[in-house]
Amino acid sequence: MACVSVTNVSVLDNPARFDNPFQFEVSFECLAPISEDIEWKLIYVGSAESDEYDQLLDSVLVGPMQVGGYKIVFQAEPPDPSKIPLHDLLGVTVILLSCFYRDREFIRIGYYVNSEYDCLELNEAPPEYPIYERIVRNILADKPRVTRYQIDWT
Repeated sequence: MACVSVTNVSVLDNPARFDNPFQFEVSFECLAPISEDIEWKLIYVGSAESDEYDQLLDSVLVGPMQVGGYKIVFQAEPPDPSKIPLHDLLGVTVILLSCFYRDREFIRIGYYVNSEYDCLELNEAPPEYPIYERIVRNILADKPRVTRYQIDWT
């Protein structure tokens, strides 16, 4: 049985400019005391073709914890656009919110993210070089993909 159960994740500041920080409000319950920290990580998938473009945006440690309910606001800087292939900068990608205990992932929450220009003209005829300050992102917050993993909590 999992010692930590995620009860809700709210995506804050959505939609937002591409260069705004990501913000997630995460509610979870600790069902049994745990003596070590859990680690939350936020990963931006830069390209579906290779994980070499994945960017760890931030990680945060929480704990140790007693039995009870907890809520955190996890804020992370946006991805570095220079590390994303130009042909993958616009369109749909994924952001992954994962949690680990003792370096073992026990939950992964994935969201689709659509990035596009803030006006129809630029979307219909994108410039040769991206205009980063005109790109907006929209996280499809109501359709997360949640994967849970069994781990040894002892």
